Amino acid sequence: MTVQEALAGCGLEPREARLLLAEATGFSQASVLAHPERGLPADAVARFLGWAARRRAGEPIAYLLGKREFYGLALAVTRAVLIPRPETELLVELALERIAPLSGARLLDLGTGSGAVALAIKRQRPHARVLAVDADAAALEVAKRNAGRLGLEIELRHGRWFDAVRGERFALIVSNPPYVAAGDPHLERGDLRFEPRSALVAGVDGLDALRVIAHGAAAQLEAGGWLLLEHGEGQHRAVQDLLAANGLASVSSWPDLAGIARVTGGKLKS
Repeated sequence: MTVQEALAGCGLEPREARLLLAEATGFSQASVLAHPERGLPADAVARFLGWAARRRAGEPIAYLLGKREFYGLALAVTRAVLIPRPETELLVELALERIAPLSGARLLDLGTGSGAVALAIKRQRPHARVLAVDADAAALEVAKRNAGRLGLEIELRHGRWFDAVRGERFALIVSNPPYVAAGDPHLERGDLRFEPRSALVAGVDGLDALRVIAHGAAAQLEAGGWLLLEHGEGQHRAVQDLLAANGLASVSSWPDLAGIARVTGGKLKS
């Protein structure tokens, strides 16, 4: 089978087909485009056709390939973790604004998953002491693997939200927790069908995890420390109210590149 035959017969849109064929063969995408007549090894064809079938069934490319780029980092991902998304990079940017480049501040990432947020912060602020927590042991293994491969030293702990860090305080707490409402029709569409429900769904209104974090944050923050939370579209006012009701000041929300209020934060009064 040639490159042209593989691309034409796979049933995928061209951009995705080229990406998967390049990964299956080890060729660059430019080479795939430039040499449509090239013959393909049988093992590469089998790998490509297997991926194409799974992609036609809707499986995310990140899970097919086992990787996704986030904030300039090449991260391993499995079906134990959410796929890192571009809008979550806003959470990283807001965190970096609150950490001086040479600061040794203590940071906490709750529900770290693949480690995407914690590792992106550590890469940009190498002197910071970053602790990342997740309730799912399989997710922590993915984060551990990513940290080791990237050569970034973060501390990983197994536990639910603040349970693993009782009595400790942090200059900054960040989280991209579950925030989808149970029964939301989006759960049956696109990539969400394949991602872990425990990392997506948070009660009937999607706010259960955000409530827990907002309620416990003041006891874990240093004076003047910040809490930054990612949330869903239309949830920012509810999250603002949660932070204010739990003793945080300077409460604000920030939009992602699509103009959707995506992150809400507040600070503990000094």
